[in-house]
Amino acid sequence: MHAAQATRRRLLQAGTLALLLGRQHIAFGASIVAVRMWPAQDYTRITIESDKRLQTQQLMVGNPPRMAIDIDGLELSPTLRELVGKVRADDPYVAGLRVGQFAPRVVRIVFDLKQPVVPQVFSLAPVAAYQNRLVFDLYPQRAVDPLEALIADRLRDAGAGPAPAAAPQPPRTAQATPAPGADSNDPLGDLMRQQANRAGTPLPPVASAPAPTQPGLAPPAPQAPVANTPAPPAPAATATGPNRATTSRTDRIIIVALDPGHGGEDPGAIGPNGTREKDIVLSVARRLRDRINASNVGGNPMRAFMTRDADFFVPLGVRVQKARRVQADLFVSIHADAFTTPSARGASVYALSQSGASSTAARWLANKENEADAVGGVNMSGQDAHVQRALFDMSTTAQINDSIKLGTAMLGEMKDMGARLHKPRVEQAGFAVLKAPDIPSVLVETAFISNPEEESKLRSASYQEELADALMRGIQGYFAKNPPLARSRQL
Repeated sequence: MHAAQATRRRLLQAGTLALLLGRQHIAFGASIVAVRMWPAQDYTRITIESDKRLQTQQLMVGNPPRMAIDIDGLELSPTLRELVGKVRADDPYVAGLRVGQFAPRVVRIVFDLKQPVVPQVFSLAPVAAYQNRLVFDLYPQRAVDPLEALIADRLRDAGAGPAPAAAPQPPRTAQATPAPGADSNDPLGDLMRQQANRAGTPLPPVASAPAPTQPGLAPPAPQAPVANTPAPPAPAATATGPNRATTSRTDRIIIVALDPGHGGEDPGAIGPNGTREKDIVLSVARRLRDRINASNVGGNPMRAFMTRDADFFVPLGVRVQKARRVQADLFVSIHADAFTTPSARGASVYALSQSGASSTAARWLANKENEADAVGGVNMSGQDAHVQRALFDMSTTAQINDSIKLGTAMLGEMKDMGARLHKPRVEQAGFAVLKAPDIPSVLVETAFISNPEEESKLRSASYQEELADALMRGIQGYFAKNPPLARSRQL
């Protein structure tokens, strides 16, 4: 009896020791490959890349706000110390950080924060050129509202001056975005009126109008430009004081969502001379933004909304959600193609396909672009794949038809500017970023960055200007034949 108990005790002790050794084998001895920081208004991301998966614990401290991260099984290294020098003065969330050996085999990183944050800490398995990544995403406690900048810009243009910040609101999620056909409020109009009231220039209420529907299809959201109904002229309010006629005038703002591809951890394609796709497309998008903001459609001002205006990563689904959140009239995703051989060349425009891709090349490209989330790094905890899939499946035939019209107009203008076209017509495939069910959406491949000649053109400021001009003419040409649908309110 005693012998059997002793045997069991020895086995338990041996198993415990094996578990302890196994944990040390997994966690201890990891080498830090690289550290990176990506500050942006939306959030700041910090990544620690290592040859083994890292285990962490975190602690939040307030007054002043700080966040401490303990990384188990790690010795402090010069590469990890480089994090201190990565902090930028314009980072909205991180004021500074300290790195030290908190205990044997435990490294502590303390972030001194500029404001309280909601951190997300998660690990990413090796993918593409990356090894194991430990990711810290620092989000503000009050989510950044993509409508704020559009509202403030419009009020400044109207002469009302900068609008005060709106009262804090709870963070918005994808579920807060009204589905097509839902009886929803008008968040853009409501916020516009709130900000104008604070600036002393109240906007008059506008009666709502139902959106048209098609038999057999879910009714589109109120802002969907799927019918050729011109927007009514904007009424001018009666002047009651100096500049009142200008500052209180309401109009229909035409919103074009610009989506520079990739960003942050995801560089996109890289040319033979090291040109990164994410840098080129951001530059082109900014040039196109300036043209849109200086233009109008039928007397109504245009506004460009950027899904990213800096070097940070935006998941594909979030890009779509942002465009829907601002009730965009059009969505234009800008990319620079790459292929396995340097001989491939030419610009292309793609629309969504509800069935198969229009060509093998279109399918290949869509699959490659849809891998951006894996490379850029998405925190999958709490993600409802079924909800996202349901949203994507609502894309309508009308949306796709309008997308093809927009793409055709853009292709024609790029051809007229002398750009070589890879395909003479709009191609179709299942691009995740084009699956806004209520917004005509296209993906523009400006050129093959993998082609040395085209890479050189893409790096040229003059070529980027010509390209932005052509895309702008394409947008104007589309609206000339397809006037924006009258929304349920005016701004």
